[in-house]
Amino acid sequence: MFIQTETTSNPGTLKFLPGQAVLPSGTAEFTSAESSTRSPLAQRLFEIEGVTGVALDSASVTVSKSDDKDWQVLKPALLGVIMEHFTAGKPVLLEEKGKAAAGDGGEDEDAGEENEVAAEIKELIDTRIRPAAARDGGDVIFRGFENGVVLVEFQGQAFALTQGILNMLRHYVPEVVEVKDYRDALPKPGLETPEGEAIQRLLEERVNPSVAAHGGHISLVDVKDDTVYIRLEGGCQGCGMADVTLKQGVETEIKRVAPNITAVLDVTDHAGGTNPYFQPGKGGVSPF
Repeated sequence: MFIQTETTSNPGTLKFLPGQAVLPSGTAEFTSAESSTRSPLAQRLFEIEGVTGVALDSASVTVSKSDDKDWQVLKPALLGVIMEHFTAGKPVLLEEKGKAAAGDGGEDEDAGEENEVAAEIKELIDTRIRPAAARDGGDVIFRGFENGVVLVEFQGQAFALTQGILNMLRHYVPEVVEVKDYRDALPKPGLETPEGEAIQRLLEERVNPSVAAHGGHISLVDVKDDTVYIRLEGGCQGCGMADVTLKQGVETEIKRVAPNITAVLDVTDHAGGTNPYFQPGKGGVSPF
């Protein structure tokens, strides 16, 4: 069994791809060993010192770690647990006790309906949305559906299609209320701090309206101690002027509203950007 790993926009999380289905549909998220009793896999992962969170979706296991632990130390143990679990054929999630029988209006019936909705959403994304995103060099990968929120992975220029994706899904699936990057659904306590809230307001009210004119968007990934992590999306991903925009514009504004911040780090995979709105050496200027 070969397990691939992928970095995420959050340096404190790492994605493991076992090459087979993890969950049949939807997502499951656990923030402690106590909350993970219905997942034997998550329970085992929490036994490894330094693991602070486990998120499961249809194709991956995403693990969060404490700041004092290094991935190079944790990865071998995590890979060993995941490989042993899947090769042994153990269940990822256990059936919840006390569920009502299907057809009597209980929770099983509700879960079945949600699974049907998730399957319909995935088919719409695969057959209608991904081909459209591919024409612009991007991709949209379904990661789950929970409480009306469609969780997807945006790649390349696909983030710019968010509103169009939401409109189309709502047309066919009334249960959909929001489309969200699955990475932003992971727990990030730093976003609830005064600094995190101030920076989020800055991005929403001042920064993103400016970069939106160029097809771009900047997301706040997390705030940890005196460091801010951001992700450049849409036209900003792969942009030749991204570093100028960050250093001369965004970083300055962030430090103005949050004086305790000393570093602003860009965690974007710029190699995935295929249609930047600026190219280096062509006289481009920062939108700030």
